[in-house]
This record gives sequence, C-alpha cells and structure tokens, in this order.
Amino acid sequence: MLRLLCAGICATLLYPTHLIFASTVFRCEDAGGQITYTRHGCPVTADQQLQEAFNPTPGKGKPVPLAKAKKEKRSKSKTDKKSQPLVVGQKDDGCGNRVTGRERRKAIVQQQEKSGMTQADVESSLGTPDKITRQSGETRYHYVDNEGNRRQVTFDEGGCVKGKR
Repeated sequence: MLRLLCAGICATLLYPTHLIFASTVFRCEDAGGQITYTRHGCPVTADQQLQEAFNPTPGKGKPVPLAKAKKEKRSKSKTDKKSQPLVVGQKDDGCGNRVTGRERRKAIVQQQEKSGMTQADVESSLGTPDKITRQSGETRYHYVDNEGNRRQVTFDEGGCVKGKR
C-alpha cells in the first residue's frame, strides 16, 4: 500500500500537467487609474479583479497567436502626390549647419577639421588640444603629434572652425 502511494506521488511529480504552470493573479486598480498585478491581493482602496496568467512553454503544443497590428488607412488625394515633406524643426549645431552629418562624420573619422565644425566636433576628431590660446575673440587649439608635427585650428567668436582665407 505504501509502495503504491509513493509510486502515485512520484508519477504526479514526474509528469506535471500544464495547469501547474498557470496561476491566478490579482489585478488592482487604484483611484488614480494605476494598475498593479500581484499574487497577494489588493489594498482595500483598490478595485480588485482576478486574472488568470498562463505562460505556455515555447515549442510545446499549439502556437499562441500574437496580436495583429491595425493597418492605417491612407487617403490618396491629388495634393498628396504633389506635396513635398515639410521640415518643421531642424537641429542647429550653433555654426549655421554649414557641415552636414555625413561630412561631419567623414571628417571626424579621417581626423580632419572642416570650416563650420564645432569645438566638440574638432575634439572628437583630433582629441583634447595640447594648448588653447585666445586672442581678439578667436580661440585656437594647438596640437603636437608624436613626431613633432604641429597643427592649429582657429575658431571664431561662436566656437566654429573658421574658413581658410
């Protein structure tokens, strides 16, 4: 009799059903509309509903369908074909956006400076300057590489690389 009872308990433990993986949780909604899920019940001030939570094991049983996204309906009028995209706002780099994003990235990667780049762009490209001088509203970054070669970058009052004269 004891053997039969042990065999039954072992069989139950070794072959669990899918119901073991499901559980019931409480859905609590407070007066402010905040929703909380818990297994321990809701506070007295919250509205309580029971929710069944079931998380199927991946790859076992039937596939669980995902939610389908709603397709937006677009009206095609004659003006849509002729209209151009409208740019409402554009990021201003402080230097009049004289250097495009592609040109800026290329110059930084090639360790160059271009007229219209900001001081931050130059530091990204060449690193922290060895010396900084200021005179008559201009700022100059001085660089010296390992072989003794010198490089100087001049910025205007707005902090933008000045063009070549």
